[in-house]
Amino acid sequence: MAAQPILAVDGLRKSFRGLTALESVSLEVRRGEILGLMGPNGAGKSVFINVITGLYPSDGGAIRYCGRDVTALPSYVLARLGIARTYQNIRLLRRMTVLENVLVAIKDHASQPFRSLFVRNRSGGVAAAMALLEQFHLADKADRLAGTLAYGEARRLEIARALAGKPSLLFLDEPAAGMNERETEELAATIRTSHRLVEAIVIVEHDVAMMRGLSDRLVVMDSGRKIAEGNPADVLTQPNVVEAYLGTDGADD
Repeated sequence: MAAQPILAVDGLRKSFRGLTALESVSLEVRRGEILGLMGPNGAGKSVFINVITGLYPSDGGAIRYCGRDVTALPSYVLARLGIARTYQNIRLLRRMTVLENVLVAIKDHASQPFRSLFVRNRSGGVAAAMALLEQFHLADKADRLAGTLAYGEARRLEIARALAGKPSLLFLDEPAAGMNERETEELAATIRTSHRLVEAIVIVEHDVAMMRGLSDRLVVMDSGRKIAEGNPADVLTQPNVVEAYLGTDGADD
């Protein structure tokens, strides 16, 4: 018997003012994998993540997480259940230090009893935060203001913050946007580190080489529909996938 997927999406639909953004999208995220989600601009990838993580309500379909129906749950409840994410635009507390950014994330994701314990035993929280920063090669920058970090460092800190609550499922929305080749390679290493800390990762990205090297499976979307799914090497050579990319007009996602 196949293991239960950590996430099962069935017939997900979403429209904005009559325009279809998601048209009956179904997919599974398996435990232990990195699932890549690709598609031309306007394909609906970010909308998909926003619906799954509770930022937008769905217009139909079902979302099951660890076997539980979570379709109608808000984002803060989903975060408590173990679903974390990053955003296309980096969201950090720029006037706080790198360490404080992670400490705040640890506290925000904690249950109420742990919050009280956290206040009484801040040293334990600092140790946990520093251990996370060490894994993401940011420990030497713990006392720097987050707003002074280089772009690639800020991305790593954002992912560290997302992992502070010890989630099971992590969504990364275009983490390599704006990065050069060296920064992209460093990010790929960061994502591999992240994979050891969660049960599964879903990554939305346009960088084909990065996705081919990172993803265990690849899903491609176009115009709100899933058009391909499978092994990255096979999916990226399918005619409909090639056509979707070559035919894109650069509209916003």
